[in-house]
Amino acid sequence: MTEPPTPEIDPPTDFAIATHGLTKRFGDFTALDALELRVPRRSVFGFLGPNGAGKTTAMRMLVGLSRPSAGRAEVLGKDAARDSLEVRRRVGFLAQDPRFYEHQTARETLRFTARFFYAGPARAIEDRIDEMLELVGLADKADRPIRGFSGGERQRLGIAQAQVNAPELLIMDEPAAALDPVGRHAVLSILDRLRAHTTVLFSTHILDDVQRVADHVAILTRGRLITQAPTHELLTGDGATTYLIGLERSPDGTLEALRALPWVADVGEHPAADGGVTLHVAVHDEAIARIELLRRVMDTPDAVVTHFRRRSFELEEVFMQLVQGAEVAR
Repeated sequence: MTEPPTPEIDPPTDFAIATHGLTKRFGDFTALDALELRVPRRSVFGFLGPNGAGKTTAMRMLVGLSRPSAGRAEVLGKDAARDSLEVRRRVGFLAQDPRFYEHQTARETLRFTARFFYAGPARAIEDRIDEMLELVGLADKADRPIRGFSGGERQRLGIAQAQVNAPELLIMDEPAAALDPVGRHAVLSILDRLRAHTTVLFSTHILDDVQRVADHVAILTRGRLITQAPTHELLTGDGATTYLIGLERSPDGTLEALRALPWVADVGEHPAADGGVTLHVAVHDEAIARIELLRRVMDTPDAVVTHFRRRSFELEEVFMQLVQGAEVAR
C-alpha cells in the first residue's frame, strides 16, 4: 500500500497545545478568561466543564475558527491565529454536531474530504479511506447513503473525517454527548485506539467518559481554568495519601495503636455495608505505610482484615468539589 503524504513535522516540543493568557470576550461578557492550558503530546486529554464553561470557545480558537481578544495559543508549535492555515492542515477537528451531505455515502464523504489534503496517487487515498472506515467500524456500511445512518454512526463517520488527513492533533467537541451507552462505548473505544497515533483533545461534560479513556484532565468553569493534571493524580485527592482497611469488626486498641505511629497523620472509623468497619488511615510517609501499615493492623489481637487499598476518588467527586469551590471563591 502506498501511504498518503505525511505533513512535515516541526521539531517536537513537550506540548501539542500551549495557551498563554488566551482570552475571548463578547462585548462585556468574558467567555474565556486568561486560559493557560498545556496538552502533552501523544496524550488523550479530557477537557471538562459544565455547559457554558467556555470549552467550545477555546477549541474554536485552537483551530483558528475564532480569534482571541487577548493572549495566544500555540498548536503544534504554531500560532493558532497567525498560522491558522498551517494549523488546520495538521489538525483534525470534529464539531459537536457534524453535518454531512445526506445523499453521499460514507466513502464518498471521506473521499471528498481527503482531496483537500492529498494530491498523490488515487490508490493511496482510497487505502487511507478504507483504513479510516475500518478504524471507526463502518467498513460494512461504507457505500450506504448517510441519510440512513444512526446518530452513533454519524459520530463515528465524523471521527473518520477528522482523522482522514493523519493529523498530529485531533480536537473533538463533545464527541459522545448525544449518544446512547452503546454509541458512547464505540466512540470511546476509537479514542483509546487513536492514542497510539496522535494527540487527542476532547471536551465533554460526561465525567465517566473522561475517567475511562483520558490520561490528562483540565477542568473549566465560567471561562476559568481551575485545574489540570494527569488523571491518576487528580483521582488520588488533595495530595494526602489515605489507605482504606476493611475489618470484620473494630478490635479494641486498633485505632489507638495506629495513631501512635509517627508516620500516621489521622485515623477514622466508618461503618461498612457488610456490617464491619472501614478504617481511613492518612499517612505522612507512603513508602513506610505500604510496607508496615497492613502488618501493624494484623498484629492487633482479633483483627480480621477483609480488604486493604489506597483510597482513590471518582472523577465526579473531584469535579464537584473543585467547581463548587471555584463558585464560592468568586
